[in-house]
Amino acid sequence: MAKEKKKFEISMTMQIFIATIGGIVFGVIAGPWAGNLQFIGDIFMRLIQMSVVVLVMTAVAGAIASQQGKGIGRMGFHTFKWFFIFTVFAAVLGYVICQVVQPGKGITIIDPTEVSDVAFATSIQDTILGFFTTNVITSMADGTMVPCIIFAILFGVGANMYASSSGDDTVIKMIKGINQSVINIISIVMKIAPIGVFCLLANVAGEIGFAVIMPMLKFLGCLAIGDAIMLIVYIPLAGIRCKVNPLLMPKKFLKVSILAMTTTSSAICLPTKMEDTVTKFGVSRRVSDFVGPLSMSMNSNGAALCHLCAVCFMAESANLSLTWSQLVLGVSLSLMLCIGTITVPGGSVVSFTFLATSLGLPTEAIGLLVAIDWFSGIFRTLLNVDADIIVAMLVANIEGELDRDVYNGIKTVSYSE
Repeated sequence: MAKEKKKFEISMTMQIFIATIGGIVFGVIAGPWAGNLQFIGDIFMRLIQMSVVVLVMTAVAGAIASQQGKGIGRMGFHTFKWFFIFTVFAAVLGYVICQVVQPGKGITIIDPTEVSDVAFATSIQDTILGFFTTNVITSMADGTMVPCIIFAILFGVGANMYASSSGDDTVIKMIKGINQSVINIISIVMKIAPIGVFCLLANVAGEIGFAVIMPMLKFLGCLAIGDAIMLIVYIPLAGIRCKVNPLLMPKKFLKVSILAMTTTSSAICLPTKMEDTVTKFGVSRRVSDFVGPLSMSMNSNGAALCHLCAVCFMAESANLSLTWSQLVLGVSLSLMLCIGTITVPGGSVVSFTFLATSLGLPTEAIGLLVAIDWFSGIFRTLLNVDADIIVAMLVANIEGELDRDVYNGIKTVSYSE
């Protein structure tokens, strides 16, 4: 029996890439008429927006509820300490780099007067008070995300306590079930992403022309610069604290870094990352098995960097200046998003939409960010994975479970031992 020939399939990444080029070229040729296609792109964005609140809330609540005591103890404290330090540093660095490079300058996607007003509290007390809602359903309906996330964090803690005391994990399974269902919805919506991207970029290019390409390249440049700076800081930091030669690290990172850049998936990199952490960096299996899975979903340095760059990009594309309240809120939201990383194709679209909605920024620029998301994913995943290993080294050093002979290549170990 003759084997069936495999059908020729174009990956979603390639489809979006083709749609990007096609949308820009069509927009330049069609001119302002391409604006008639904007409503199709808007439909795509609305289909994403309608699921954002539930998706983020269930992702955060599920991530916290599932810990079931894993984060307790000295190792847990030091692990989360480094998660926090690295993620905050990445987010702030993203903002600083964008102030220098200004990736969104030179492109005006929407007039600042057309951006809907978002009320920001005038005092610190009112700002903090606004984070806590009297009715989470109302907050969900209004799209005020910070109160929703705070509720999700508390709900996750409550579900964790209930499961630990009763042995009944029905609530946790329900949270994860809802989260997976919403992920399935977004996966369906992402099938029309090429059409949405084509229409969004055709509209922008019709107004601006080929000048739209430069800001996209500048955005990627911000991510590349951020990755380089953070690794230049992280590697010597780990070398000094762990008393090992930092010059050996780049070669040790090579295998997992290539995998990260080619797959753009921290989940796919997880097995290789955990094995290399033990066999190349000398971290004990106990620490690697603890830090590895947690860092995949909670130590998203690359994502935090990308989030703040996206916030700056969206603000600059509308000639808006970020207030200190928006900046602090943006960093805080990036931290919260990293608690429950969205592992869905196009997850960054959800994150960008969430940030724009929460900070009162125009969503029109998201089309440009979606168009280059695969390239952005290269830089996000590379930093996520490499920083995860560095955190594992720092924790192992504190725990006295870092084998420097393995790190220096004097002896070899197997991950399965």
